[in-house]
Amino acid sequence: MAEGLLAGKRGVVFGVANEKSIAWGCAQACAAQGASLAFNYLGETLERRVRKLVDEFLPGAPVFDCNVQKDDEIASFFASVKKEWDTIDFVIHSVAYADREDLKDQYITTPRANFALALDISAYSLVALAREAAPMMPNGGSIVAMTYYGAEKVVPRYNVMGVAKAALECSARYLANDLGPKGIRVNCISAGPIRTLSASAIAGMRGMLTVAEKVTPMRRNVTQTDVGQTTVYLLSDFSTAVTGEVIHVDSGYHVMGLFGFEGPAE
Repeated sequence: MAEGLLAGKRGVVFGVANEKSIAWGCAQACAAQGASLAFNYLGETLERRVRKLVDEFLPGAPVFDCNVQKDDEIASFFASVKKEWDTIDFVIHSVAYADREDLKDQYITTPRANFALALDISAYSLVALAREAAPMMPNGGSIVAMTYYGAEKVVPRYNVMGVAKAALECSARYLANDLGPKGIRVNCISAGPIRTLSASAIAGMRGMLTVAEKVTPMRRNVTQTDVGQTTVYLLSDFSTAVTGEVIHVDSGYHVMGLFGFEGPAE
């Protein structure tokens, strides 16, 4: 019998792109704690990457196509999962997108269509996935989504993605209220900057990492493993009364202000 905080639990993971993905770090942490996992992919290129990772580290884990912009594909994904398992216990949402050009200049230049696209993929997808997942959680469960500090404060060049993440966090709170009576909890993890495939689209990412390492209380950047371990907590029975929260996993960056100010000389 599997042992661990998630022993006997089954869940789906959205957003694995490669081995550096936050979603993959979460998947590894969950598997290490005994969880059974299923994954989505988008398109042939990502299918090859996801299947390769799964075959190497989690052989036998189900992998299904799903474009989170399409309700019929989301329904088909969960129908495929249901053929594997009658019920699930959790969903990990690590999905976000904004046009690269919108992450270079000022937020005010964001085209209407690009705004709608970013909000659809990065925020509304959580609502759509939760709607299909909830019926498969008759005994309650947990949904965890990935966000970032740019949802709370202005982060230069994060732009429309910050607005999308703010919508994601607010959606999580409303979903927590809707699904709470069913015993389903909904929370977000606000991770510090991590070098991932999607993060590479943000101009100045290297500088963000350098600054974060210098000014965070812990004087270090965070890793996929850090985020994965907190995800395990939110999916486990150790957090059964935690919902509607945004937990910061950023080495304390969010508590700091007036960076570079050392105080008055003595």
